[in-house]
Amino acid sequence: MGAAMEFTRRRGRRQEDSGLGSVLDLLLANARLVLGVTGAAVLAIATLAVKRLIDRATSPRDEGDPKAEQKTLEESWQDLALIKATPKPPKKQRREDLSKPLLSPAQPPVPEPKGCPVPLETPRVESIPPRCLTLQEKLLSHYSTHLAVPEAQVSLALQLTRSICVQLQKFLRNKCPELPFGSLFLSGPLLDGLGALTADHIHLMLPVVLDSVLWSLIPGEDTVVRNPQYWMIKRTDLQYFPRGCSPWDRFIVGQYLSSNALGETLHKMLVASINWPAIGSLLGCVIHPLVASQELKLEVKHDEVELNVTLFPVVEMENKVLLAVPPEGLVENLWLESFYRAEVWKVKELDAGDCGARQRCLRILNGVCKSHPALRKLSGSPLTHVVLHLSATTSDWAEESLAERFQQVLEELVGYLEKGVLPSYFNHKINLFCQLLEEEVDEMGFVLYRAISEPELLLKEK
Repeated sequence: MGAAMEFTRRRGRRQEDSGLGSVLDLLLANARLVLGVTGAAVLAIATLAVKRLIDRATSPRDEGDPKAEQKTLEESWQDLALIKATPKPPKKQRREDLSKPLLSPAQPPVPEPKGCPVPLETPRVESIPPRCLTLQEKLLSHYSTHLAVPEAQVSLALQLTRSICVQLQKFLRNKCPELPFGSLFLSGPLLDGLGALTADHIHLMLPVVLDSVLWSLIPGEDTVVRNPQYWMIKRTDLQYFPRGCSPWDRFIVGQYLSSNALGETLHKMLVASINWPAIGSLLGCVIHPLVASQELKLEVKHDEVELNVTLFPVVEMENKVLLAVPPEGLVENLWLESFYRAEVWKVKELDAGDCGARQRCLRILNGVCKSHPALRKLSGSPLTHVVLHLSATTSDWAEESLAERFQQVLEELVGYLEKGVLPSYFNHKINLFCQLLEEEVDEMGFVLYRAISEPELLLKEK
């Protein structure tokens, strides 16, 4: 009875093995057609090893025979080693490669040249993963790759702008000899090195020379907008020096020198009175004044550079620098106090004193903000004032600390945005965020808050 049961058991196992063998034989036959001879051989070795493991698992063990148990264990480890040692099949071809005709097994192999030994299989060398760059290295790489303006472009841009400056100065002296304009001069990040990414924008400063006896400044807090950054310039002593005593009296509106009236007069001159096609032909470029813009702006197109040249009438009185840039709205007599010259001078003075990296940090920050749609209104003065505030409390601005200072500026910016107030470094009554909308503040804060933990996000191109 026991023999019958053992027979039945072994028969059933052989039937299973026979069925498994038929499946494997069919699989191997088809594999030779699909994978080729080498691939089929690899699959056969692996299949044999697996089959042997199955046999070990299903075959009866002689209980009480330690040698048999030891042999079974050793054979199992050998089979596992065989699987591990099986060479990996060739890399699977891409879908488009499968459409190519496969090499027929009956096709004779290409004979090896006589006298040439069969080369040994080249050992595989594991590729070394690229080293992760530190934030310091990423910032320096970003600076050298994206923020370096070609010297040839800078030189050409300055040359063209200076030539335009000369032509405009001649025109004003001939057209308005009674108006005491000072000598035009160039300004902007391209000259001062704090924020220019490309040689595409230059400021032309047009001094408006006033007689301090006839004019005085009204503080911003006392103006109609109650903004300490906007000043008014009042005509004084009209009872002793009536209108006409000053050549600028033609631009008075309600006893105040109107920045809007002066800007409109200059705009008409730029658009209608100056022969820009002739000047452009002389300089080898094309010059177009922007007609629809309220700004006094020229577009200059050259074969190698394209420039935006913006003209700013500027008044310097009582140690103030005021630009004819009134705020949007109906108020037309206001002049914007500019701290740009003081900002540049202070940053360079601090860097010269401790060999600091403030200027480099500012260029990176300005580049990041100008390239990110949500952060564009932070570029320029706001960033400079944050760096100056931070310099008052943090003394280590060496190049080795660039990454640490960069992250710290981001943290400071988030703090100021949370409060909605960024005080001017030169006048704490002035809030440099006062012109921002609440939605803009929220979006800026969200972007910068994420960047505190992952500053590399800001260095990616948008």
